[in-house]
This record gives sequence, C-alpha cells and structure tokens, in this order.
Amino acid sequence: MSMKTILVPTESSGTMRSTLSTALVLARRFDSYIEGFALRFRVNEFVAVDMAGAIPLETLREESLEEARRACMLFESFMKDNGVPRAEGAERPAALSFGWLNEAPEGEAFVGSHGRVFDAIVIGRSDPGAVGLHDKAIETGLFESGRPVVIAPPVAPARIATNVMVHWNCSTEQARTTAFAMPLLHQAERVTVLDVEGGAAVPGPSAAQLVSCLKRNGIVTALMTVGLEGRSTGEAILAAAQAIGCDLLVKGAYTQSRLRQMIFGGATRHILANAGLPVLMAN
Repeated sequence: MSMKTILVPTESSGTMRSTLSTALVLARRFDSYIEGFALRFRVNEFVAVDMAGAIPLETLREESLEEARRACMLFESFMKDNGVPRAEGAERPAALSFGWLNEAPEGEAFVGSHGRVFDAIVIGRSDPGAVGLHDKAIETGLFESGRPVVIAPPVAPARIATNVMVHWNCSTEQARTTAFAMPLLHQAERVTVLDVEGGAAVPGPSAAQLVSCLKRNGIVTALMTVGLEGRSTGEAILAAAQAIGCDLLVKGAYTQSRLRQMIFGGATRHILANAGLPVLMAN
C-alpha cells in the first residue's frame, strides 16, 4: 500500500509554499506524482460592484485567468527549485515527479471530483483571513472526493508520519480515516492511539480494541488516555499530539454535522483552524 498520487489545489497565497512543502515531504515517502491545478472562484458565482457600477464580466474572467497563471508559476517554480522533475506524457513514472493541469475549471467542486483519482489531497489549513473559497475546497475534498485530505500547517514540517497519533472516537468516519492512513502507519516509527475521556464520541469499539487491530496488522501501537480538564475535545487532541511530538494526526472529520459544528463548534473545526502539524482527515 502507498500514496503514489497527490493532488494539490493551488492558490497564489502566502501560505501556499508551506502546503507545497508538506505535499513534497509526503511525496518523498512514496516517490509520488504531485499534480497541481489553480483553485479560483467561478466568475458567475458572484457579481462584483465598484463605486462606478458593475465590473464587466470580461474583466473578472481576465483576473481569474491571471490568478491561474500566478498559481501555476508558484507551483512549477517550487517544484523546480526543489529538484522535482516534470512527469512527461500521459503515463506517470513511478519516481517522484510533478505535473500541472491547465484545463481545470473554476470553482471548488473540482477538488472533490478530480480528487477521486488521487491517493490523497493536500491543502492548507483553514484561515480566518482567507476568502471563503479555501474552506469550501476543504469541505468539498472531505465530502465529495472519497479520498483522504491532508491538512498542511502554516509552517511546513521537516518530516511527516514518523510519529503518528490516531484520535479514536469510535465513529465510522474515524474508522475510514484510519484505513486510509494505513500506508503511513506501516512506515511510522511510533503510533499512538488517543482516547479522550469525556470527549465527543459515539458508541462503538474501544480505543484498546483499535490498538489490538493495529498490532495484528503488524503496527506497534501504544494507547494514550487524556481527560478534557476544562478543554474542548479539539484542544485536548492538539495538546496531546504536541506533548509527544507527533508529526501527523489522523482524525475523522465531522462526526457531528457541519451545520451543528458551525453553530456550536466541534473538534473538526477547531483542528482545521488551529493545527500546528499535518492532519490526515476523511469523512
């Protein structure tokens, strides 16, 4: 098992280099192919107005194309600066390589549809200062691709998945995410299953049972139990991961509904906004 194909929705933003670095660190683990495309607004999704009146659609389209050009330049220059060769032809080599998809359509929906033929999608964590398109792209990847999404932190990691924490809340979403993470768990030097006592969870097998399952798969695993101690579940998870120096968190996304988390908060939303390490998520 491996992660040989990685998709990176690319924006011309200040945090993009950290996202690309995270993707590259992951790709080096498996000699993967990394494909980028420009993530940009669909022009007909909104009407922009300035003080003089409506901005012509042609102007908006040209700005969108310019945004795509900047994203392409950032992606390709990063790969070249880091010695990653371009994949030539339709058949992608088994070695580390990159490609750029020029004909990607506008809008976040493409993250979910195109991501279905990749082993993982890498995208930067949620940023309150960013436009809404970015968070929509994260959710589309989680809910529409059927693939795992690796959330990149603001500061790129030097390594990934050598010391892995799996947060277990008994849910279907967490079981699916753990299954996606198996190629990384098999390579990890240390794997810890985290049980947050009193945290958000659903009825199901215990964390100890997951530890037994992973051990039967040849993965040396330890169990760690923490309490909330006045923290939210998300805060407790990130604190535990930091305490033992993890370089990957495996976390099922949105065990509670998105609407409920938007209103009341939740572990997924907290981690998306605050994680300082890479997080592998799936729904």
